[in-house]
Amino acid sequence: MLKLLFIGDIVGRPGRDIVVTEVPRLRAELGLDAVIANAENAAAGSGINASIARAILGAGVDVITLGDHVWDQRGWETEIGGFDRVCRPANLPVVCPGRDHVIVDVKGFRLAVFTVLGRQYLNLKSDCPFLTSAAMLTRLAGAADGFFVEIHAEATSEKQAMGWHLDGRAVAVVGTHTHVPTADAAVLPQGTAFLCDAGMTGPYASVLGRAVQPVLARFLDGMPRKFEVAEADVRLSGVVVEYDPVARRANRCELLTVRQRPAAIA
Repeated sequence: MLKLLFIGDIVGRPGRDIVVTEVPRLRAELGLDAVIANAENAAAGSGINASIARAILGAGVDVITLGDHVWDQRGWETEIGGFDRVCRPANLPVVCPGRDHVIVDVKGFRLAVFTVLGRQYLNLKSDCPFLTSAAMLTRLAGAADGFFVEIHAEATSEKQAMGWHLDGRAVAVVGTHTHVPTADAAVLPQGTAFLCDAGMTGPYASVLGRAVQPVLARFLDGMPRKFEVAEADVRLSGVVVEYDPVARRANRCELLTVRQRPAAIA
């Protein structure tokens, strides 16, 4: 049995800190065989850079995935190619730098990980996520034993449709982007684990990870403001998938929430 953890969007320093603290403990206590994390919001809430990528990988994350904020940090487009365990969305134009997938060895099982961007309400130029995901499965069939697919999308309908599209063909299909965990974790009829959104790893006393008052004021008067990353009620949110490589189906898909533990008093 393979035990996999996917961590939802890491937001800012609070998200990074809880990943660094909790991932080593979770790997030991839950017996995790691999950890995948979306880190597209890890740098001050938008994008990622090389030093942050190294810190997250060093904390015990095996694969970093990215989303529509992939290019938000200046210089990352020249750094991403140096990371063999970081992948940008697979349905971006082929001229974009970086890998469109990562393959990791999980107890002898070659697990391919990739992300596709949804196209409903997202403005980043991307190809059809359904055609791209199917093409990726075909292209990597000889190199991988199974596929962990992330769909980074706004619309729940698009994410649910992707789950059904890949049922029986993927180990798991997990949605990200909305920063709000959903209550629909399931194993689909043909054996693919599915969750519409894994939620956010960061401060939940917030509006999607940002300080409440500037966001609220923007809704009230429409004036532009800087949205700083919030700090309170920090949680790690993700999904645990158990997969049977012999039966070639998942037998468990469950939302995981870990709250930041109080700092020890000296």
